Amino acid sequence: MNNESNNVSRLRIIPLGGLEQIGMNITAFEYGDSIIVVDCGLAFPEGDMLGVDLVIPDVTYLKENIDRVKGFVITHGHEDHIGALPYILKDIQVPVYATKLTMGIIEKKLSEKDDLLKKTKRKVIKFGQSVNLGEFRVEFIKTNHSIVDAAALAIFSPAGVVVHTGDFKVDYTPVYGDAIDLERFASLGKKGVLALMCDSTNAERPGFTPSEKTLRHTFDTIFNENKNTRIIIATFASNVDRVQQIINAAYKYGRKVAVEGRSMVSIIDIASELNRISIPDDTLVSIDEIKNYPPEKTVLITTGSQGESMAALSRMANGTHRKISVGAGDTVIFSSSPIPGNEKAVTKIINELLCKGAEVIFQDAHVSGHACQEEIKLIYSLVQPKFAIPVHGEYKHLIAQAKLAEELGIEKENIFILRSGDILELNEDGAQKAGKAPAGGLYVDGIGMGELDSPVLRDRQRLAEDGIIVASIVVDEYSGSLLSGPVIHTRGVVYVKESEALLEEITSTLTEAVTAAYDKGITDWGKIRNIMKDTLNEFFWKNYKRRPMILPIIMDV
Repeated sequence: MNNESNNVSRLRIIPLGGLEQIGMNITAFEYGDSIIVVDCGLAFPEGDMLGVDLVIPDVTYLKENIDRVKGFVITHGHEDHIGALPYILKDIQVPVYATKLTMGIIEKKLSEKDDLLKKTKRKVIKFGQSVNLGEFRVEFIKTNHSIVDAAALAIFSPAGVVVHTGDFKVDYTPVYGDAIDLERFASLGKKGVLALMCDSTNAERPGFTPSEKTLRHTFDTIFNENKNTRIIIATFASNVDRVQQIINAAYKYGRKVAVEGRSMVSIIDIASELNRISIPDDTLVSIDEIKNYPPEKTVLITTGSQGESMAALSRMANGTHRKISVGAGDTVIFSSSPIPGNEKAVTKIINELLCKGAEVIFQDAHVSGHACQEEIKLIYSLVQPKFAIPVHGEYKHLIAQAKLAEELGIEKENIFILRSGDILELNEDGAQKAGKAPAGGLYVDGIGMGELDSPVLRDRQRLAEDGIIVASIVVDEYSGSLLSGPVIHTRGVVYVKESEALLEEITSTLTEAVTAAYDKGITDWGKIRNIMKDTLNEFFWKNYKRRPMILPIIMDV
């Protein structure tokens, strides 16, 4: 969309991801000749995205308007809010603004991607500070979440103020730093807020989310009751406060702590350098050193709480970890809840650990980092927005928050459930949807990148469901006559015990079809290939109701 289509008296809010799923959060804010972008996250592939490593947002809209993009403003350091930056910044070379720990994690990511760290302008913003970006002024507000230095944003524009909570909870007793700055939310509300964009992840859950610090008693009990076993705790690498509490409990009970998992080691190193975690002297040891201590005097903090197949805990459970073996005498604690869709993978890991003789603790060792209904109501009551725009979550979560907003007195016509790509134009006079911008997901597959509905994914899905057949024949180079074949190879098509009889039948059927074609004088290779494909397609659909991928090969001698 070009500048001429802009209504300069209205603010335009354009979510480019994050509204149909958990993850890939990115939203553009546009006024006049200025665009700012809040967050730039990735999503992890779903079960049918075979071979895909990551999913990142389609930022075609930003590329088309690159001369107006002023910068990325980041709320916190989770992958679903920063993970796509190393890919997007290659094409959208603009500054990045974030709080201290968030920027530390971003810089680590950029340092691993070519020269992006040198090429990208970065500025650390303190809570209460603002940054001016074209027509916008963005203020960072202290909030609480399951990672340190999480921020809400007050986005000031000529059309009005938008408050974006980021991922948040109301924690009056955080492990590190201050509680959420409710006073600033109230101050903004008194002056007038045009719209509130609020975290919806726990909008279906009643009550309040417990403080992270409540887990101190949980860990104390677990450590006290398992004095004679090695303790292994799996949690999110980015949950620095959780790691801090585990280290505190280990120190209290005289245990050495080792950390396993690349992402876990990286984030703890960054947090330690930035004084966002406090590790007592002589408490942390390397994974190689931990074997020098009695098992009952050690704690292992590891990745893999979501059942990821390549994570450290998964490799311990299936016996492929090179340095750690799990069995009787181990207590394994899952200090997280499964992300929707990961339940089967987590259950599989638990069963594998139990089969090895380990004790597994799955309940009561986790609290959420997202606000429940009463906290969401509190923010709405303080901010008093004219318009409500639920964000961060699946569609059912957005609907749940919309109902809360309506209960709190916001008029139904002022509540907007957006989808990725929707353009919402608003000012004090009103708000309306005004078309669509390009949006969606791009898959990252090794070093390649492409659209989610690409032929590559469709082919992989077909291979996974119906298998592949390779049919080859040999023809005379000069006359084009059939010399031998067809020879048939199948993978993933039939059970082995059925294959011999099937191959004979396929070979006979295909031989007849190819011979008949040559008898009719058909020697064109393209036509022969089509005859081979059509014959095999018809055979398998008629007999097995399946459509395997068919690769006809013609060799000349």
